[in-house]
Amino acid sequence: MNRNYNKGRDGRSGSRSGVKKGRTAGESRPVGGRKVIKIKRSSSSPAKKEVPLPRNKPYKTPTGREMRLNRFIANSGVCSRREADKFIAAGLVTVNGTVVTEMGIKVKATDDVRFDGRKLNAEKKVYLLLNKPKDFVTTTDDPHAERTVMDLVRGACPERIYPVGRLDRNTTGVLLFTNDGELSDRLTHPSHRIKKIYQVSLDKAVTKNHILQIAEGIELEDGLIAADAISYIDAANKAEVGLEIHSGRNRIVRRIFEHLGYRVKKLDRVYFAGLTKKNISRGRWRFLSPKEVQFLKMK
Repeated sequence: MNRNYNKGRDGRSGSRSGVKKGRTAGESRPVGGRKVIKIKRSSSSPAKKEVPLPRNKPYKTPTGREMRLNRFIANSGVCSRREADKFIAAGLVTVNGTVVTEMGIKVKATDDVRFDGRKLNAEKKVYLLLNKPKDFVTTTDDPHAERTVMDLVRGACPERIYPVGRLDRNTTGVLLFTNDGELSDRLTHPSHRIKKIYQVSLDKAVTKNHILQIAEGIELEDGLIAADAISYIDAANKAEVGLEIHSGRNRIVRRIFEHLGYRVKKLDRVYFAGLTKKNISRGRWRFLSPKEVQFLKMK
C-alpha cells in the first residue's frame, strides 16, 4: 500500500522526530524521511453495547472563592471569555440585579449572575466525542432541520453542551461537544492551526497532478488554500485520498475537490485535535478521559 504523501507548503503540523509507538489512527509519523497519513478503514463489525451514561454533578465554586466574571460566564457554557467581555461591555450581564459593564470584576458562586435575563451557573466542564452519521445538521437550534447532532447526545449529561466547530450534513466522523467556551474558542481559532484529517471518496480517480496542486495550494473564491498533507489511501484505488488540513473554512474540503472537477461521494473526518473515532460506532458517543482533556488544553 502506498501511503507516502506530498507535504503542503505550510505543512508545519506534521509529527516530530522520535515519536513513540502506539499512536492513534490518523496521526502522521516519519517513514523513510517522509510522513504518511494513516487512516483506519471503518469496521463492519456490529456495534458494541453502550455502557450506562454517567450523570455528572453540577460544579460549584466553593463559597467565598471569587472568579472573574468573564470566566464565570464561559464556565456556564454560554460562550468563550473573549465573547463574554463583549456581552459585558454591551450591558447584557447583571450581577445581583445590577448591570455590570466593568471589565475584570470578580464574582462568587453565591452571586446571582444573569445573561440576557437568564440565570447562569458555573457548571462542571463536560467533554464528549461523537462519531457523527450522515443527515444530521451540526447546530444547537434549527427549526428547519429534521435531525440535528443535539438529538444524538440528548440526555448524555445535565449540562448544556454544544458542538465545537461544524461538520456539514453529509459529512461524517469526529465531532467534539463541550460546555467549555474557552477551549472551544481555542480549538476553532485559525491561529492555533488545529490538525484535522479527512478520508475523501470521490467519483473518479484523482490525478497525480491534482494531488500536487492541492499540496501546493489552489485559489478559491475566498482565497488561497493548501493542504498540510495529501495522499492516496490505497494505490489500487486512486478515487480515495487522505487529506490533512488545519483550515476551518466552510465546506473547505468539498470546495477544494469541486474546484478541480470532482464530486465528493463520501467525506469522513477521522481525526480532530488528536481525537479519533476509535471504538465509537457511527452515531454513538463517549466522554473524554482526563488525559485526553489535559491534552486538548495544551493545544
